Amino acid sequence: MVTDDVFLDLEGLVGGSDVFLKLEGMNPAGSIKLKPAVAMVEDAERRGVLWPGGRMIESSSGSLGIALAMIAASKGYSFTCVVDPNVSPQSLDVIRALGAEVVRVDRRDANGGYLGTRIAAVRERLDRDPELVWLNQYANPANPHAHATGTATSILREIGRVDYLFVGAGTTGTLMGCVRHFRTFSPSTRIVAVDSVGSVTFDAPPGPRYIPGLGASRKPEILRPGSVDTVVLVSEVDAVRTCRHLAGRYGLLAGGSTGSIVAAVMQTDVPPGSRVVALSPDLGDRYVQTVYNDDWAAATYGPDALLPLVPGVDRVAV
Repeated sequence: MVTDDVFLDLEGLVGGSDVFLKLEGMNPAGSIKLKPAVAMVEDAERRGVLWPGGRMIESSSGSLGIALAMIAASKGYSFTCVVDPNVSPQSLDVIRALGAEVVRVDRRDANGGYLGTRIAAVRERLDRDPELVWLNQYANPANPHAHATGTATSILREIGRVDYLFVGAGTTGTLMGCVRHFRTFSPSTRIVAVDSVGSVTFDAPPGPRYIPGLGASRKPEILRPGSVDTVVLVSEVDAVRTCRHLAGRYGLLAGGSTGSIVAAVMQTDVPPGSRVVALSPDLGDRYVQTVYNDDWAAATYGPDALLPLVPGVDRVAV
């Protein structure tokens, strides 16, 4: 049950232009990750590496773990999800409720994140159990393929002309899938990759990050960095402020990565008359104890995280 045609018109977000937010959290898994999860599992089945009763393992910041746990339960697979301290408590509860095993790492890697540590934990378990199947969302071509044939196709079908497309960069599966489709069917669209300050995906300096979804402490193998037109780095403080603005102005409780992506739209000089599409990977129910919690936000980022945004006056910082 993949919902791929829900868009919210963010009227007034950018003066003189239309901004459409593609809501990817309207499916049973609650995020865009359901599409690559289905694609990677079905690819493993076709290749004969995953069979009835098989065992899967994957590293996840939360959303893919939920999607894979759903699929594993429905198909009779066992699933181990390797997570880190940034995963939301709600996501952990959902993954466990669906019957998956959770392995949590707590040591930062050389770039200050947890991705390298999570992958090391996956490899350690693969060494102990050769029949364990690692789907490897960071290198699996089925990940971007799901977005080339689904996400990107639905944008052009529903919106038509798209002048700017803003896509978050986590595993970069969504980004690379959209690049592939748009370069073929809408080459004039400017594709903007949105990343978090502290992520090394596009060779920026490493640093700590606390909101799951965007950014990485190692470059995903599927990334082709020269294929995007622009990269915008957004601080997590601005992501939090933008999430709260979306809630107060549009009644949309959006996830942390959506805050980063919409913040990137707001800080980009979009010519009047443009048609803009931004991808919202998930909704905000899993972030009520973090992004939308005053105590957590102030303790994590300082009092600036609680300052309201005024579009057109208060430009978020790059």
